[in-house]
Amino acid sequence: MGEKRNVPKLRFPGFGQDWQEKSLGQLLEFKNGFNASKESYGSGEKFINVLDIIQNDFITHDKIIGSVQLSLSEFEKYKVEYGDILFQRSSETREEVGQANVYLDKQRPSTFGGFVIRGKKVGEYEPFFLNSLLKTPSARNEITSKSGGSTRYNVGQETLSRVSVLLPSLPEQEKIAGFLTAVDRRIELLQAKRAKLEAYKKGVMQGIFSQKIRFRADDGSAFPDWEEKKLGEVYEFRTTNSFSRDKMNEESGEFRNIHYGDIHIKLPSLVDLEKVALPFVNEDVEIRKTFADNLVEAGDLIIADASEDYNDIGKTIEVVNTEGQRVLAGLHTLHAKPSSGSMALGFGGYLMKSQAVRNQVKKIAQGTKVLSISVPRMSELDLHLPVPAEQAKIVQFLTSLDSILETLNKQITQTQEWKKGLLQGMFV
Repeated sequence: MGEKRNVPKLRFPGFGQDWQEKSLGQLLEFKNGFNASKESYGSGEKFINVLDIIQNDFITHDKIIGSVQLSLSEFEKYKVEYGDILFQRSSETREEVGQANVYLDKQRPSTFGGFVIRGKKVGEYEPFFLNSLLKTPSARNEITSKSGGSTRYNVGQETLSRVSVLLPSLPEQEKIAGFLTAVDRRIELLQAKRAKLEAYKKGVMQGIFSQKIRFRADDGSAFPDWEEKKLGEVYEFRTTNSFSRDKMNEESGEFRNIHYGDIHIKLPSLVDLEKVALPFVNEDVEIRKTFADNLVEAGDLIIADASEDYNDIGKTIEVVNTEGQRVLAGLHTLHAKPSSGSMALGFGGYLMKSQAVRNQVKKIAQGTKVLSISVPRMSELDLHLPVPAEQAKIVQFLTSLDSILETLNKQITQTQEWKKGLLQGMFV
């Protein structure tokens, strides 16, 4: 058998040499970050901390969150310049310690904090390439396996100096970096497009539910004025269950279940159960008599009635399609059924996200560490409602925006997965 070669699975034409092993100490000179007094933060020079490392694909001056006051001599001592690599010194989990990022601002230097280690560029490498390399599983394993600690894991300058990586020639590094930069640019453009559309949708919703934007009937005539109603006048609240997650399973059963955690994390404003998988209630739970008349149907609202966050309390979904499934509203939820003919399908889900309704829900929330809302208080929420025909026009418009956002999210996810595959194939 021939000797194993240090070459990647995917390679650009014209490159055939083995990648060479080097230690990070041959490429970088390490230094711990600057520690300032509490009063020094908030103004001055841009100051790289751990969040800047873990929340960005790369770091530039404009992306840095914090700032700090320090002397000119201190700034020179702790300066971060183009091509320098920043490392997270410690973490509560071994998997996250030593995460790395690169500084790619050629015009403006910055400084860095005490929970960060700077690797000053002293060897020959392409910065974007090394940044990508240090995010690969093999490089991450090299760093985390050398970390120390028990309740909190740490890496130091000496540890990082001993980390080994495999590098191709500089021209091949530049070729790989150029290609991956183009992929990242594609992801950034998609994310920017999504952010712009989300901002547009937010503004449109504010206009619609403040009645500054109105729709017209198909014949061009104006719809009637919106009417004031209480939530309890157009929705009837039904019994919900309190089954915990240990009463659920993923395989089979007669009844599916919507849990408040699903509303907070997983489900969109309008839920088509043909597209979303919900857990089943275990067969040994006696539910048939209690909930036979309280199954979730298209048009029903399910409201999360408990949260630790004011921004989440009362978060609401509307089920627009049950796909023939028998579904129950579960733990820490309120279940509201619309009065016959009062609500166009989908309108309630958008209405409950409007700023006027959200502000009311926050005011009626009770509790300190855990917030809660009650059926009597929710029933008294003030609503402004157009006729069902105008509601349908509003739903049609907003769902068209959501459809575009869903497509953009899929494109971003697919591109990110493609990049992940490239990283696995283009690095040793």
